[in-house]
Amino acid sequence: MRVLDRYIVKTLLAAVTVVTVVLLVLLGLFLFISQQGEIGTGGYTSSKALWYVLLNIPDQLFQFLPISAMIGGLIGLGGLARGSELTVMRASGVSIRRIGLSAAIAGLGLSLLALLVSEFAAPTLGQLAREQKALAKFANISFAGQGGAWVRDGDLILKVEHQSGDGAFGGLLVFDLSPSNTLVSVGRAASALEQPRSGWALSGYAESQFSDAGVQVNREPVRRLDTRISGAFLGVATADPTQMSVRALRSLITYLRSNGQETRGFEFALWSRIAKVVAVFFAIFLALPFVFGSVRSGGASARAAQGLVLGLAYFLLEKMVESGTLAFGLNPILLAWAPTMLLAILVGALILRLR
Repeated sequence: MRVLDRYIVKTLLAAVTVVTVVLLVLLGLFLFISQQGEIGTGGYTSSKALWYVLLNIPDQLFQFLPISAMIGGLIGLGGLARGSELTVMRASGVSIRRIGLSAAIAGLGLSLLALLVSEFAAPTLGQLAREQKALAKFANISFAGQGGAWVRDGDLILKVEHQSGDGAFGGLLVFDLSPSNTLVSVGRAASALEQPRSGWALSGYAESQFSDAGVQVNREPVRRLDTRISGAFLGVATADPTQMSVRALRSLITYLRSNGQETRGFEFALWSRIAKVVAVFFAIFLALPFVFGSVRSGGASARAAQGLVLGLAYFLLEKMVESGTLAFGLNPILLAWAPTMLLAILVGALILRLR
């Protein structure tokens, strides 16, 4: 049976690979077109826009791998069914369950690929793409939109407005609170440089201290700020949660909880990322009830169309759930798993109907 397993796995992976390449080319083209309005700003050229697109391919691969698995599974197993190869297997005593086990091997391989891309390639290369794009466009990079990056560490609240190309931070506001959450002082540094061991060196620092006697203003050329917040953490805190690794999300959630801050969006991103890896496994199985049914008599275009419809339905459901979680304050863990669980239930129900 090992020969049969290798043949089915090879067929499935080949079909998924072809579909994935086609999808990535289309997605890359759309992303490159979306960059045209920014080309010419600063040093952001067409070649750098193309490099930006290439660095984002791993993230696109992870986001759309469940759809590729659905379409590729239908095309791969559908091709075997149309060529009567599955009929020969069944006539030789190979059960649908045994064929499903071969498909499971392919599904596990794709899930492992999704996990590796999600944890290592996509976050690292995506961050590099954003940094290089920003450095090409501006000398001083606004890395958190017009509002800046807000981070809390105990009684300290920091707001960082921009990051310069040499790694220093500028426009740093420091809010110092009392244990009863009353404002003790507000300070601003023209620039901030992270120290090798811990803390920050604030240059051009001006501070206003509040007390019952009034407001006292202090100015210091250089002041040391002791905080657990690192420059790397600021980059994580201002990144898009959907493009962060599970490890980074867990670290950020733990930190935010320790400071009593909102974590719902990050929790959804964490569990959604895990659920998407699992969804790749079930997406392959969705082909089984179709290839042993009416799709067997259809062509590759019909199978691809059905896979595309199912994949788009999964993608739209995922986006609707994400919007509902953030807008209505719903349970992030339950809703993050909802699309994958519905996919698993659908696959299970359809397979149980097979004879």
